[in-house]
Amino acid sequence: MKKAVTLACLVASHFLLAGCATSKGIALNRVNPTDPQPTCMMCPGTYIPLSEMELYEQKALKERLVDQQVRAVDIGKANVGIGRVHRGKLDKPSPNSVAEHDHVSEVYHVISGSATLVLGPDILNRERRPATMPTVVLQNGPGNNGSEVRDGVAYNIKAGDVVVIPAGTGHWFTKVDDHIDYLMVRIDPDKVTPTKNEAQSKEYLSKPARRGE
Repeated sequence: MKKAVTLACLVASHFLLAGCATSKGIALNRVNPTDPQPTCMMCPGTYIPLSEMELYEQKALKERLVDQQVRAVDIGKANVGIGRVHRGKLDKPSPNSVAEHDHVSEVYHVISGSATLVLGPDILNRERRPATMPTVVLQNGPGNNGSEVRDGVAYNIKAGDVVVIPAGTGHWFTKVDDHIDYLMVRIDPDKVTPTKNEAQSKEYLSKPARRGE
């Protein structure tokens, strides 16, 4: 009887260990179907090296570009875009330069420089952005421009600051002191914009940007 119990324990241990076995370093533990399930099953992570981000900075300065999409990743319930933005000195806002995006929320992390950014949902003189506009198609989806943000809140943003802009909220640069560079994170729950992988990024960086990109 003692030998039978020992054998049963060994067999049980074998199956328990098998559940934790690895293949090429990847754990094979099974997810309990009654537990909450990952919203992006077996999705890989995404890494963007500093060297690549610096190439976008150089391209912005050389070709006088403002907003460039570095990656756009499908994370299951949403697409997440990573952009690199450079804005030069601005003494007063350009006409109709308030921006608003219907579906895509944005997060700014300021890298260098400083500016005055006005935020608010009440946008005057809304004008629909053309559906064929490259930034609409590739970066931030449908939305509007406007002439002013009524009762907006003005923030003096600088290096290290973070700004969260929900979809539908107007954002308006009224002044850029010398320049401002920031990392852009776009949250696209309806996946209205396409993904962009490393190979597409390298292709984009290999030649001058097309007008409007």
